[in-house]
Amino acid sequence: MARILITTGPTREYLDPVRFISNASSGKMGAALIAAAQLRGHETIVVSGPVRIEYPAATKLIWVNTTDEMLQACEQHFPDCDGLIGAAAPCDYRASEIANHKIRKTGEPLQLTLVETPDIVASLGKRKRRDQWTVGFALETEDAHFRAITKLQQKSCDLVVLNGPQAIDADENSIQIINATGHIVAAHQGPKIDLAHQIIKVIESQLISAQL
Repeated sequence: MARILITTGPTREYLDPVRFISNASSGKMGAALIAAAQLRGHETIVVSGPVRIEYPAATKLIWVNTTDEMLQACEQHFPDCDGLIGAAAPCDYRASEIANHKIRKTGEPLQLTLVETPDIVASLGKRKRRDQWTVGFALETEDAHFRAITKLQQKSCDLVVLNGPQAIDADENSIQIINATGHIVAAHQGPKIDLAHQIIKVIESQLISAQL
């Protein structure tokens, strides 16, 4: 049995007290991974952005809003885990300045300066111990396989799960699981709960068994 840290859902980056940048991530894939991992006997620690779905009851759950908050929670709990599944969709950018008051309409264009947020999976991948592993997700719209391998290498992942924009808020999906050498070790299509079981099986065979 492994103790697995799972990130899930979107994050929010605020522009002012009431407006924020985010994305349409629903947390459905994360919920499926949590359920599959628990059914297969693993312990899960979950760091989730704001979602409307319910996660499995037997879940240690840490709620966060921003990417920085998600990173801080992961940095706190990752040292006590065997591995990470980074299924969340954190915002890649945040406003360089957050307005203290609600931004009012002026009739003129509003210009925003955005800066990159920390890369959570990459940050944890760089500091993982030799007995830890990390699995990332890559949602790509073009040159998908090449970009997924690039992400895998840049983020120091042991596996990456490749999918496309059709995955967002969907009940079904199509995935490829790519290993550290760039080879596709599994490809599946179907309900997300079935895909989650396949992902956990690959993690068990390629990563968890290697720790035993």
